[in-house]
Amino acid sequence: MYYLRYYKKLFGYHDRFSTWSVSTFVFALVLIGPFGALFVVAAGDSGGLWPHLLSTVFPRYVTNTLILMAGVAGFSLVLGITTGWVVARFKFPAAGVFEWALLLPATVPAYIIAYTYTDLLEYAGPIQGLLREIFGWQSARDYWFPEIRSMGGAILVMSSVLYPYVYLMARTAFRSTPAAYLEVALLHNRNFSIAVDLPLARPAIVAGLALVLMEVVSDFGTVEYFAIETLTLGVYNVWIGMHNLTAAAQIAIFAFIFILGLLYIEKSARSRQRFTGSLQRGNKIPLRKTDGKTAIACVLTCLLPITLGFLIPVTVLAIFVFKGLSVTDFPSLITAASNSLIVSAVSALCIVFISSLMVLTTTYKKHPFLKFITAISATGYAFPGVVLAIGVVAFSGAIDSVSQMIFQNIFNIEPISFLIGSTVLLIIGYIIRFQAIGYGAMGAGVNGLSPNIMSAGFISGRSFTSTMLSLGPPLLRNSMIAAGLLVFVDVMKELPMTLLLRPFNFETLSTFVYQFAKDELLEEAALAALGIVIAGLIPVLLLNASQRGKK
Repeated sequence: MYYLRYYKKLFGYHDRFSTWSVSTFVFALVLIGPFGALFVVAAGDSGGLWPHLLSTVFPRYVTNTLILMAGVAGFSLVLGITTGWVVARFKFPAAGVFEWALLLPATVPAYIIAYTYTDLLEYAGPIQGLLREIFGWQSARDYWFPEIRSMGGAILVMSSVLYPYVYLMARTAFRSTPAAYLEVALLHNRNFSIAVDLPLARPAIVAGLALVLMEVVSDFGTVEYFAIETLTLGVYNVWIGMHNLTAAAQIAIFAFIFILGLLYIEKSARSRQRFTGSLQRGNKIPLRKTDGKTAIACVLTCLLPITLGFLIPVTVLAIFVFKGLSVTDFPSLITAASNSLIVSAVSALCIVFISSLMVLTTTYKKHPFLKFITAISATGYAFPGVVLAIGVVAFSGAIDSVSQMIFQNIFNIEPISFLIGSTVLLIIGYIIRFQAIGYGAMGAGVNGLSPNIMSAGFISGRSFTSTMLSLGPPLLRNSMIAAGLLVFVDVMKELPMTLLLRPFNFETLSTFVYQFAKDELLEEAALAALGIVIAGLIPVLLLNASQRGKK
């Protein structure tokens, strides 16, 4: 009775000990488990390696991470704010096309654009080869050309695919400014863009920038290919190269702190996105008509980031495919594609199911504590895959140890490892990493439903379970499909967690591309890379459609 009273106090007095609540609680604990396991591993003994890392390479990890964050932040702000402002304020040729086309670079994973730009701009690439042929240069000593595999190159390629976060937030914020604010600015003879537009859009821009910086901290493929030692690459090198999981976890804690700071900034920015004003059709700021030089400037402003982040890398990959250079290992490609489809589909289905259970339970059962822990369990997307992989391995190892002990001591069965080294472990890692996507999509869907749904179900004599099972899927079908597609695409693109958690000799499209690009054989991985990019078009089209509906 004492435990039952404690449960009611913890989860809410008006709810009975329901299967929905218990299931949600168990799933939340499992999803949070790897976070706790990460700290447990970090508290262990690194065998003296941590002090050595702290005095040698760790300062370089932190410095490079900060420089990369600052550089990508600057370029992403310039590209995102200018394009968002141009699309939201001007009417120019092909403006409707540019509005959604500016999101296309988000379909290209940063590591793929790094591979294509390196192939295009390195010494043996077509650009430098053409310059040597035109000017008669014989070697690299005869001329200077910027090195793409550098900090500057990493900033360029990452900014080219990450600026859409800022662009989308800025565009939405600029369009949300009521026309009355423009009239007030004109009455006071103030520059509207500087005095009103940017200040009102600042919280949204900061929120988008925080998302950009999270991606920078989480990136593995680009920094590993360009040999830039960041915190994330340091975790990977210490874990895989030095075989010291404890020291890797201790470095991961610092990356964890970086992400927590960015999460706080993003949340604070969103909390300040409040101002009053009518956004009815008659109170929207009209688009300025352009012609001549102004129209050309608008087109070029929008065309530049699209070219850098989408047209160039996709063209390079398409040329390799059309030349027939990407099918030398077709059986392996088919296997990798099949593996990607299977793990992506299974992960998406699991996340949609868990997210639906959590959101419906916390919304209609109204448990403050459950709502709190489910929100924590859905933060995995913000953290680097390398960092989460450590927690997943440690947590799954503990589960394996307990299960082996039970089977051996109670059932007298030879112990078997169920999770470590299996595809199940990889799928668990994906669920923990991308649960936030499903949770957010389902939360948005439930918030759009009438709060009287449960009351209507009870009046008709149905139980909570009957109401949820009969009304939930039909009413939330679009949210479930959107969540499933978004998770599916993100799992296909995920690289570091796949590299660390996959079973032996298990390839996906992302690891297939990684293995060939690492050996300077991008041509053979071009078809797989192009497949990942094409799959990434799905969330961009969904996102643009949802934004157009909010105009």
